[in-house]
Amino acid sequence: MTLPQHVGIALPPKVSNDGWHHQRRTLESEQFKETSMNEQSSQFVGNIPDNYDQGLGPHIFHDYAEDLAKRAAAANAIDVLELAAGTGIVSRRLRDALPAAARLVVTDLNPPMLAVAKGKFSEGEAVEFAPADAMALPFEDAAFDLIVCQFGVMFFPDKRAAFAQAKRVLRSGGSYLFNVWGDMASNPFSEIAQNVGVDYFPDDPPGFYRVPFGYSDTDAVVADMEAAGFQEITRETVAFDKQVADWSLFARGLVYGNPLFDEIQSRGGVDPDEVMRSIRAALQDRFGQQPASMPLLATVYNGRAP
Repeated sequence: MTLPQHVGIALPPKVSNDGWHHQRRTLESEQFKETSMNEQSSQFVGNIPDNYDQGLGPHIFHDYAEDLAKRAAAANAIDVLELAAGTGIVSRRLRDALPAAARLVVTDLNPPMLAVAKGKFSEGEAVEFAPADAMALPFEDAAFDLIVCQFGVMFFPDKRAAFAQAKRVLRSGGSYLFNVWGDMASNPFSEIAQNVGVDYFPDDPPGFYRVPFGYSDTDAVVADMEAAGFQEITRETVAFDKQVADWSLFARGLVYGNPLFDEIQSRGGVDPDEVMRSIRAALQDRFGQQPASMPLLATVYNGRAP
């Protein structure tokens, strides 16, 4: 059984622009490298979508999708946009939870991911699919009253520019509802996958897992949202004690269900199946024989457009 834990967090005093800009200046030497890594890590193509959907979906995404869909339904929105929809794990739940009359537009940067998402819907269901870059949304101003995004914001190369795009296509009073992973220590499966990659490639370790778990500073996220013009920002920690019945399936998703697979292939000399077996063994050593449980932690944000 998966047990959700919701921990409300009060916002601290507003971060000053001077302090934030000083912090950004200290990171300028890493900016190009970080942007390039984010762009590479957002490429979910080839066989990755199916492995993502089957190997990662049930283990780390489904519970958070249920949580987001319930929150979205409570907004009573009429025009809803989903960003970075991936294989439609949230999309399916959104369509089931939203009012029948609500319009749902499902987007992702990668058409192969959307192809899997489309398979979750029957012909004639009220859902639209479109490839879209969150950095340059192909929609008119004030077109939606709710935007939903599950675990996609971390991959946007320029967070503030992406937030500004979201605000642009929201109507006044509209909401941007999204979640972001906590750090690796709070999601130890990611730490295991990252460390195994380092063990195999110590001189050039794969960097994928640093991206989805590298935007966990909640103050920084709030500051980026405020800089883009969002108001009445809330944040809430959501934790799960996730039950895992099949370490092999999960380990396969952790290697073949994201761009880590491409990173292994590009470095050469190591069979991805070997990395997968090592991750499986490490997961079992850490959490025990299946069925077993592992902790998950993320933060849900909601901001209103003025």
